[in-house]
Amino acid sequence: MLVPKFSNVPQSFHSELKRRISTYFEEVGASTTGNYSLFIKAVVLMTSFIFIYIHLVFFTPAPFWAILESVILGGVVAAIGFNVMHDGAHGSFSKYKWVNTLAALSLNILGGNSFMWNVKHNVIHHAYTNVDGVDDDIDIQPWMRMSSTQKKYRLHKYQHIYFWGLYSLLYIFWIFVLDYQKYFKARVGSMPLKKMSVQDHIEFWAFKLFHLFLFVGLPIYMVGFTSWLISFLIFTIVAGLVLSLVFQLAHTVEHTAFPVPNIETNKLEDEWAIHQIKTTANFATNNKLVSWLVGGLNFQIEHHLFPKISHIHYPAISKIIRQACQEYGIAYIEYPRVRYAVASHVAFLRQMGRG
Repeated sequence: MLVPKFSNVPQSFHSELKRRISTYFEEVGASTTGNYSLFIKAVVLMTSFIFIYIHLVFFTPAPFWAILESVILGGVVAAIGFNVMHDGAHGSFSKYKWVNTLAALSLNILGGNSFMWNVKHNVIHHAYTNVDGVDDDIDIQPWMRMSSTQKKYRLHKYQHIYFWGLYSLLYIFWIFVLDYQKYFKARVGSMPLKKMSVQDHIEFWAFKLFHLFLFVGLPIYMVGFTSWLISFLIFTIVAGLVLSLVFQLAHTVEHTAFPVPNIETNKLEDEWAIHQIKTTANFATNNKLVSWLVGGLNFQIEHHLFPKISHIHYPAISKIIRQACQEYGIAYIEYPRVRYAVASHVAFLRQMGRG
């Protein structure tokens, strides 16, 4: 597939945003990467993960506590992905490259692969958000219809109901199916995978085997197959549902756009920055607990415009971006509550299923 191009303008909106954001950081004298508050959060999350894992595997808690801890473990794993891995993969966790690399590698320990994530998320999704045929995040075919340009099947009429089940399976499919599909097909959706080095191949298989040992082999040996299976399914279902919802609420809601390139020129209508704003939505930005747990991904507009800035700065720079959007007459999409964003996502799925 030919990759679409963005419109070029002499005085781009993105250039103006970068100037204002750069001025802000100069005035406050702060680094664009994470600070001690982010590092403390990372330690809390990683310590919680290790403690719960050890207690579940080596101390065999009673069924009630095992189930409760499995639910919490799923939430902690999702939070590590949002707060540690995500910033690390974008190079915004720390000013030191090796620290960012370690943060990104947390995904490998949890069963994913940072190389595949970089191509799928950083390279493709962040460039061509909501462009059908390019953005792999909206390619859930044939199970779901996430754009009006995708083929509609009868089952899509009910996708606003059964999506809860599909989203719950995301994590387990990600680590056991989707990464391997990308690896062997050497493609992310319709886009070719970046060439992997020998080290990339070794890391892929070494971490996949380590994950199988850590989350499958060792737990089965310690607690037995049935206990492991129940706990594993609970924690992966919770993690999958949380991960899916947070990312879907950012782009597949009623008011976001799904731009289509011009047939003749293969160009998208807007410049890159405006494209990102039109295809992205924020939610619950005044809820500090939500912001803490999801790693600032409720400030998705800020993240898509400035992915190399750590999420700890999003509340501050959101004021600057919101003001610029108002001045330029660009709609800044935001839902004040999580439940409003969820309701809008459900309405969007219903619309795509019946349209």
